[in-house]
Amino acid sequence: MKRFILPVLTLSALAYAIPAHAQFYEIANQLPNLISPALSGGVNYKGFVELTGTAGVGENRANFIGLSTSQGFKYSSWFYMGAGVGIDAVMAQNTDVGYIEPRSPYYNSYYQSDAYYNTSTTRVMVPVFTDFRFDLGNQSTISAFIDLKVGAAWIMGSKSLRLRDGYVSNGTQFYLRPTIGIRIPVSERTTRNAFSIGLSYQLLTSDNNYYWSSGSASLNNIGVTLSYEW
Repeated sequence: MKRFILPVLTLSALAYAIPAHAQFYEIANQLPNLISPALSGGVNYKGFVELTGTAGVGENRANFIGLSTSQGFKYSSWFYMGAGVGIDAVMAQNTDVGYIEPRSPYYNSYYQSDAYYNTSTTRVMVPVFTDFRFDLGNQSTISAFIDLKVGAAWIMGSKSLRLRDGYVSNGTQFYLRPTIGIRIPVSERTTRNAFSIGLSYQLLTSDNNYYWSSGSASLNNIGVTLSYEW
């Protein structure tokens, strides 16, 4: 029986490998359809400028007001991919330091100060991201869209952002901002240019952050994004 085990296992592996190989072959065949337009210049250049305001949710919170731009190409009538950069003003909420036990007025004023922890409740942040946008429906009229920004962000300067029970460091942060909303063309003849309004969720997180009671701190935000595209 043992001499039949190896042939049986080989045939079983081939039975699974052949369909998988066929799938990979189909995917590989589709790649040139996406890449060749970019190489040949056949894709449409697109630009976006966005104004975003988000409010923090959760125990450790901060509000964001930001301006960003994304530049890239439309690879089809419904798919855009590009890269972008922004600048955000970040303002922490509920920054009372609750983890320090009262000992004396001097102790509290010194050890709860921003100078001691090299932190501030207001900082400037710069996100850099890849931008994916999916347009849904007829774009010559009011239509829907889904946008996804994924990248990294840095708080500028040497100070960190002080939160209620921790801080966000000035190290590299993971940055995620999905948005869903509606697209409004400027006119019936100028459908390439449009205004958009959307509901955004934003996540900022890093192992370099500190949350006094449970490890690393993350910022979760919900808000509104207004954009113009050309």
